[in-house]
Amino acid sequence: MDVVLEVTDQFMFDYMYAWLLPARPALYDFPDKTNGTAQAFSSWVYEPATKFFSLEPSQAAYQSIWTRDNIYRQALSLFLILWLFGLVTYYVFASLSYIFVFDKKTMEHPKFLKNQVWLEIKQTNAALPVMALFTFPFLVAEVRGYSLLYDTSDEGPGRWYDFFQFPLFIMFTDFGIYWIHRGLHHPLVYKHLHKPHHKWIMPTPYASHAFHPIDGFAQSIPYHIFPFIFPLQKMAYVGLFVFINFWTIMIHDGEYYANNPVINGAACHSVHHFAFNYNYGQFTTLWDRLGGSYREPDGDLFKKEKKMSTTTWKKQVNEMEKIVKEVEGEDDRLYEPAETKKSK
Repeated sequence: MDVVLEVTDQFMFDYMYAWLLPARPALYDFPDKTNGTAQAFSSWVYEPATKFFSLEPSQAAYQSIWTRDNIYRQALSLFLILWLFGLVTYYVFASLSYIFVFDKKTMEHPKFLKNQVWLEIKQTNAALPVMALFTFPFLVAEVRGYSLLYDTSDEGPGRWYDFFQFPLFIMFTDFGIYWIHRGLHHPLVYKHLHKPHHKWIMPTPYASHAFHPIDGFAQSIPYHIFPFIFPLQKMAYVGLFVFINFWTIMIHDGEYYANNPVINGAACHSVHHFAFNYNYGQFTTLWDRLGGSYREPDGDLFKKEKKMSTTTWKKQVNEMEKIVKEVEGEDDRLYEPAETKKSK
């Protein structure tokens, strides 16, 4: 994450900290003690975060008492990156998915909530800053050199690992999320932490980050501990960070492209939302198969005319209501009245 931090420092944070916490200029320009044009002095020396590119710092980089290597500045900057850039990513790509991918007919489903899109967005807005608060210490440790992140192939295990790190990351994080997610369905935990995300029986792309903040953070832990256990190339780390957010939106978009037996896509995840106790995995079906929790999506879900049919919806409603009664007791969700849905 030091690469992202360098870019944001260059174009935003240098100016912000120079304005908020300006450094005091020296009393005079050495060796000319009579010169009144002295500039603020900084002992910080610029070193590029990566050998692939460099950004020569502006004067603002030297004009704050909090230099770029100050741990408090790094902590605050990384918190803001996680929170604000997380919000931007969420709004931009969830909106694009909602506009161009999400089938609006889903909103006519009997279990689509009243004002659901607004509620999903509201939940996300509340969750993201808290999730960022729990997450930024991992990133501070990374940028201060405590992880196994590396820059060039020469610094890593070898060229072969530059390719192997991607399936390793997917398998490791998929395994971790499977067990964390399954644990969140334990009766002692579910109602307190995971139920807010299961409020959305028929999710939209805006439900992708609509978690209880501790739930969202818990399921992200495998991503953050990976570079402390395994080597990971810096640029690959940034790319995977973006990919994770895209994937989370994609599995909530309700568009079922293919009935793939390996990939835990939107169809598998939709089964999890209305049937609760199946398909806990994030990327693949492997751990669900090994853990006995895999459920293959019905073939009708891949046929648009049947996917949106009253027969399919009735079947989903009957199963969902039975499971909700077992898991939650009384269903306290507020659904959109049928008459309102028909008028939209």
